[in-house]
Amino acid sequence: QLQASGGGLVQAGGSLRLSCAASGRTFSSYTMGWFRQAPGKERAFVAAIKWSGDNTYYADSVKGRFTISRDNAKNTVYLQMASLRPEDTAVYYCAASRLWSSVVVGASVYGYWGQGTQVTVSS
Repeated sequence: QLQASGGGLVQAGGSLRLSCAASGRTFSSYTMGWFRQAPGKERAFVAAIKWSGDNTYYADSVKGRFTISRDNAKNTVYLQMASLRPEDTAVYYCAASRLWSSVVVGASVYGYWGQGTQVTVSS
């Protein structure tokens, strides 16, 4: 029901925009989040956006470089990534949660997950 896309190979300092399109149900009333998982590491929170789009939350490691946004009319959430670093290399997942608060940094509160898209940043 969530399809992430837009990943690829980019040089350090470059940009990518990830998209997460929902199908089968509307997620306009859900918090949408992005997580990432690097090889050998646990899945980590990246960013989240409230259903209304007027509130966002970012991991410190991406603050100022990544921007999460959503278009509820298109049932799609985006992650604009700029100033990419080799340490941003990971599989990126989008997810949906009914909750909004500080708990949105935790993967366990998300009930719906996309399949992931690979982002590789070369140095």
